[in-house]
Amino acid sequence: MPDNILDTTVAALDEGRLPHWIAEHVRRYRETGGVDGHLWDTTPVGGDGPRPCLLLTTRGRKSGREYTHPLLYAQDGEDYVIVASKGGSDEQPHWYFNLLAEPMVRVQVGPDEFMARARAADDDEYPRLWALVTAMYPPYRDYQARTSRRIPLFLLSRA
Repeated sequence: MPDNILDTTVAALDEGRLPHWIAEHVRRYRETGGVDGHLWDTTPVGGDGPRPCLLLTTRGRKSGREYTHPLLYAQDGEDYVIVASKGGSDEQPHWYFNLLAEPMVRVQVGPDEFMARARAADDDEYPRLWALVTAMYPPYRDYQARTSRRIPLFLLSRA
């Protein structure tokens, strides 16, 4: 039985449900052009304050429907680095599989909306990018310790 917001969120995502707080975050982000939501307070899930958050919209590989997920990000030059952590679950997030099937995605960073191409970080760049994302959000290290899978990193490049 989940005992905190992180576990509850992962359990809901495992069941294919979007927790209310995530749907509400997406709604506020869109309605305010990112004014409310671009910097997201991470303290409820183990962080130490506001961190940058983008909206990633993928197309479902089976359903064909669009799905939008608020995700923390780090910047690597002009690219945005996102983390397929799913809170340290042993399962990949659904959006991971959607990116593999269709790497063209829609992204919103604050008020800026654009199309991007996603690609998984390769083995050579992974250590540098992992250091970048864990410096931005140290709990990713705890998420990695919770799972036996290597948490994937993706780079989003403007199309």
